[in-house]
Amino acid sequence: MPKQGEIDLPDALGDEGRAHAYGKPFSDAGCGRYLRDVGCILDLLPPPPARLLDLGVGPGWTSLLYARRGYTVVGQDIAPGMIERARRKCAEERISGVEFVVQDYESMDFREAFDAAVFYDCLHHAEDEVAALLAVFRALKPGGVCLTVEPGAGHEESAEARAFAARFGVTERSMPPERIIAAARQAGFTRYEIFPRTLRLDPLATGAPADPIPPPPSRLYIIKRYLDHIWRCAFKGRRYRDARNIGAIPTGTFTESHYVRLTR
Repeated sequence: MPKQGEIDLPDALGDEGRAHAYGKPFSDAGCGRYLRDVGCILDLLPPPPARLLDLGVGPGWTSLLYARRGYTVVGQDIAPGMIERARRKCAEERISGVEFVVQDYESMDFREAFDAAVFYDCLHHAEDEVAALLAVFRALKPGGVCLTVEPGAGHEESAEARAFAARFGVTERSMPPERIIAAARQAGFTRYEIFPRTLRLDPLATGAPADPIPPPPSRLYIIKRYLDHIWRCAFKGRRYRDARNIGAIPTGTFTESHYVRLTR
């Protein structure tokens, strides 16, 4: 039962895994990417003060950052062990404006209580993404937004995802924007926007210390690099930042991860 695997995950991680999870994002080699993601999420959220539902929070580090920014946060996770650690960390850091609840995000009973919700790297663990997005739709106030940051096509076939699912008995699924948007339409959302997610930084110029400093890149060069990046990240050169009514679901396959903003 994958949900039982999620519930049991804190115990299954072992001492080293639990210490690593508790220290995130700074304990992780991907710390820079995590912090870039949170910065982009903050740019896409309505400004504080606002009520924010943070989903699948694990040990709660994202919720604590959002609370420091000024949001009133409810952090949710299905694993009691994760929520216990999130509450402990919140008390240690003396952060106010955040509470943590043990719930299944596919069956939450919140009603029009939040201005925004965030699935950060957790919707791909859902057994039923439509049920999860429907629960969030009901939890949002009219006009509220839901942000998702999830792995793209091919994730569930990756060696890392297969190994994690086999070891811990959890669900690992690909969750590209087209799947999220199709589920969001069934849940009742009215609009979607797709934004680029940069997982790596590519240099604009390189050289030895003795080399002359190159002039700033031309506007044409920057545009070309941006268009090249779009082509790599979005199949057949679709518009990279796409904002449409929910009735128009994108076709093709998004091969890399993106930010998706859904409006109730």
